[in-house]
Amino acid sequence: MDKPSMLHTSMVYVDQVIAQLRQNDARYRQLLKQLPVAIFTLDAQGIIIDYNEEATVIWGKSPGVGTTYWRDIYHSFYLLDGSTLHEADHPTALALQGVVAENGKNLIIQNTVGERRQVKLYPRVFYNAQGERGGVMVMIIDFTGILKSEMELEESEQQLQQLAANLQFTVETRTNELERKNLALKLSEERYHKMIEEVEDYAILLLDKDGYIMNWNRGAEKIKGYSEEEIVGKHFRVFYLPHDLEKNVPGRLINEARITGKAIHEGWRKRKDGSTFWGSVVLTALHNDLGEIIGFTKVTRDLTERKTAEDKLNLYARELEGQNRELQQFAYAAAHDMKEPLRKIQFYISAISNSPNVSLPQKEQYFLERTIDAAVRMQGLIEDLLAYTRISSEESQFEPVDLQLIMREVVSLHQENIQKVGATVRYSGLPTVRGIRFQLRQLLDNLVGNSLKYHNETAAPHVEISSEQVLLKDENQIEQPFYKITVADNGIGFDPIHREKIFVMFERLHGREQYPGTGIGLAICKKIVQNHFGFIQATGKLGEGAEFTVFLPAVGK
Repeated sequence: MDKPSMLHTSMVYVDQVIAQLRQNDARYRQLLKQLPVAIFTLDAQGIIIDYNEEATVIWGKSPGVGTTYWRDIYHSFYLLDGSTLHEADHPTALALQGVVAENGKNLIIQNTVGERRQVKLYPRVFYNAQGERGGVMVMIIDFTGILKSEMELEESEQQLQQLAANLQFTVETRTNELERKNLALKLSEERYHKMIEEVEDYAILLLDKDGYIMNWNRGAEKIKGYSEEEIVGKHFRVFYLPHDLEKNVPGRLINEARITGKAIHEGWRKRKDGSTFWGSVVLTALHNDLGEIIGFTKVTRDLTERKTAEDKLNLYARELEGQNRELQQFAYAAAHDMKEPLRKIQFYISAISNSPNVSLPQKEQYFLERTIDAAVRMQGLIEDLLAYTRISSEESQFEPVDLQLIMREVVSLHQENIQKVGATVRYSGLPTVRGIRFQLRQLLDNLVGNSLKYHNETAAPHVEISSEQVLLKDENQIEQPFYKITVADNGIGFDPIHREKIFVMFERLHGREQYPGTGIGLAICKKIVQNHFGFIQATGKLGEGAEFTVFLPAVGK
């Protein structure tokens, strides 16, 4: 064969090797991008020479490649007990010194923007073709909020193009260069394979495009119970329970990942020994350079402890709800049954007191009057208890309620008392809300009644009811519209230290002789507001009046 033919044959061989390298590189790039871990590489001096996007999430910034020392990407290190970890004792520093570092060490890191994260570190020393220590590859698992994983192999397309452009050199030089690249790629693949294998908190699987298992890490063996020899080659449906197989859950998940790129699912999964665990699964499609699906990554996490705790909490909530319902029914029945004997007591006492044939000594007449008064208070207490037990958001259907009309009814009911004490009651612009009509009427009736009852003897009573719409943040810091309804008066007021106490059942700030009542009215108000998904507040000052503020949702629940 002449020399040009030999050159042509060698160039064809080189092109084939380059194409294979590109295909392998694309495949591992896709695989590593899906892993929920951060990866970065240091040279022998501790300078960062490579990192993936997940690492920048943990660091809070993107360091300069080839210029940034590894320590400069952090602010501080801490052990789990809160004590400071010195740089020399950090697993990364130990690995750079050739000391065998502890794999999976739990640390708390503080990055340069002040964020603290709890992580596990897996440093691994790698060697060059001459057997010399080339640097350290570090894997970080972030336990403060891992939702997806990304790892990347940094191989420049420009380098491959440059390699192809340099094919004008001798066949021997080009072949040696390709062999060197191939060796570097193999070493890189081995490093990443070892890191994936050592992750024990996640089961990381590589599936072919039909769902058959091609790769199995140590975490998968720990969680699912199969060895790599037992499971590779089997379909991933082997982990699903019969009822999920009947619903074709594995097929639906792989189809979803094929169409949308990712499928997320939680449910009970089966181990080799037949036991079950609650697994959180992320199934991600892998593509080649042409966008064709070449397989899937499947990352599973065992969340059995969390699921068990949630189930126990839900069971406790249902039991507590049932007990509260039974207690409410008992209280209602008891209060209802007390009405009849009390009615008889009042009848007999009134018969004695009003009988013209009965003449009692002054002392016995006083006792009889006290008994009549106590019976009246008991009747009021029973009526309030019945009202309290009837308050429930489930008993009546929510409907639009015009509070302006409700307030007109309330003022009409209190008209006699308003005239008696010379009070002024003003209201305007009250909104229409979704709620239970009779409960909202009782709410405003109690608040206005309190303002009239606790009026100041030295000034004409004045009650002002107003409304405005405000925005309040919920538990997720999202603003929600509420109606703020205020009932303010110039009465005797109260000490601000009692602003919570006054809503407690049977709590009274004044004696019965001075201000009659059962001590349940404001407790009823609080329960009504809670049934309408709102809340109530009270402010006051002795001798200067009180103000009750009700917040009700401005949109229907």
